[in-house]
Amino acid sequence: MKNFTSLEDVSDPLGLIKKAASHKRNPLADLELGKGKTLGLIFFNPSLRTRMSTIKAAQNLGMNVITLNTGNDSWSLETVEGVVMDQGNAEHIKEAAAVMGSYCDFLGIRSFPSLEDRDTDYQETLLKSFKKYANKPVISLESATLHPLQSLTDVLTIEDRKRKERPKVVLTWAPHIKALPQAVGNSFAQWINAMPYDFTIANPEGFDLSTEYTKNAKVMHDQNEALKGADFIYVKNWSSYENYGKVGKFHDWMIDQNKMKLTNQAYLMHCLPVRRNVVISDDTLDNEQSLVIEQAGNRVYAAQAVLSTLLENN
Repeated sequence: MKNFTSLEDVSDPLGLIKKAASHKRNPLADLELGKGKTLGLIFFNPSLRTRMSTIKAAQNLGMNVITLNTGNDSWSLETVEGVVMDQGNAEHIKEAAAVMGSYCDFLGIRSFPSLEDRDTDYQETLLKSFKKYANKPVISLESATLHPLQSLTDVLTIEDRKRKERPKVVLTWAPHIKALPQAVGNSFAQWINAMPYDFTIANPEGFDLSTEYTKNAKVMHDQNEALKGADFIYVKNWSSYENYGKVGKFHDWMIDQNKMKLTNQAYLMHCLPVRRNVVISDDTLDNEQSLVIEQAGNRVYAAQAVLSTLLENN
């Protein structure tokens, strides 16, 4: 593995999941592995779990960490090739990425889509530019289309908690007050499709994810029917891919205890942050079947598995 920006970068997903589980059992076993190495974390958007868990993971491997919030801590960056830079952006990605790469051994990049132009967002220009110009391994801390660190975490959580070899996993859309990216949904679908699970996606009509990521997953527009017999429910909102960036107002898609009763005593998952009583009801989030805090804790070990693999391969 030379970069970590998608499942496609991973030659052995199950091996990576097992490595994450090993780090969870003994987080400090490889404390010398990253000694003298520097991880740069570049944030174009806000972050809580991704920032803190990745820093903790790097520290567990003995690495140094530099964090940078672009626009606040640095010059605003231009990503368009051949542009006349007579507007707001002061530095081009060509120089910025190259300089960051000269300071760091690995770079983690976090950015969100504009949700205005689907073709532009799905080209992943920013992430690809860092891979092209930094000359160092790149880790996606979430991009316009994918969030692989979150999805590795999600599979680790399912593997820890599954009660049978082929659990039924349901990714269900939920309402939100604003347009959110498809990245978590896309990435979750990509990773779950690679696992030996029974996988269903439930969302309102007009909110299907790209078939590039859903592949052969069963897609249903009846949430109650989809939830029947589920062993894991992963709750996440996303704006429309078809009518790009459109927000849905389907308030009856909120997950509550009545919907949980349709399941096979399912575990509840969400990547956080979550808007209580909009996406998921209080009593469901606070229920003993909720894994959201455990899931967030697993972010450390997923990131540690990625970093240790990159350290070993580079």
